[in-house]
Amino acid sequence: MLTGIICNIRGLWLGLKTPKLLLLGLTRFVVILLATIVAAWVILLYHSEILTLIWKKPESLLLVWLWFVISWLLSLLLVGISAIISYLLAQILFAVVLMDIMSRVTEKLLTGSVEEPRKMTFLPLFLTLVRQEVPRTIIPVLISLILLFLGWITPLGPIILVLSSVVAVIFLAWDNTDLVPARRLVRFGERFRFLLNHFLFHLGFGLPFLIPGVNILLLSFGPVGGTIFHVEKKGSKEARLSRAS
Repeated sequence: MLTGIICNIRGLWLGLKTPKLLLLGLTRFVVILLATIVAAWVILLYHSEILTLIWKKPESLLLVWLWFVISWLLSLLLVGISAIISYLLAQILFAVVLMDIMSRVTEKLLTGSVEEPRKMTFLPLFLTLVRQEVPRTIIPVLISLILLFLGWITPLGPIILVLSSVVAVIFLAWDNTDLVPARRLVRFGERFRFLLNHFLFHLGFGLPFLIPGVNILLLSFGPVGGTIFHVEKKGSKEARLSRAS
């Protein structure tokens, strides 16, 4: 687990001191932030219309105050949902490309080249990245929502809250460490087994994402640490094989 924490911090340090990685990391952060702001603005702009579709403003003074409370609770809920949807869309349509570029830059910095099964033009590469990203993004969100629902309907709320946080950080870590095998077109099932086999590493890698403020930087440069992990893991494996032969 400690190895994962250290690897994440090393990725941040390399990203901050490398101009190209610094620019890409900041761009990724801005893309997701802007998508979230635009979605939240649209939701709040049509707040009254959305509420009217659900519950028209009552004439009774006794119910008007309840209508206003529900109105703003609904707004907060819709803003939260819009933030999740914006993250998913930004991640799948934009950030996945930036993450792949960051991973490629890191791999080239560390090894001098980028290993991939074949060269692709932008469109096939983009479609491949999106196809890889969809299950890697959707599955964690579904699991988190299921846990959140269980926390509401069962008395195990505090335990489920901790469990959902663990699940979230592990999948956030995997989103960054999975870039290299996804680029090399490793099958999803094999990549998922790799996650399970390196559970503690991913837990350690994702734990710093729980630190408010710091997590913004770490999430922006996570692909760097994830690539460092795979490059060094491959190097140590080759070294062991060389000694064995």
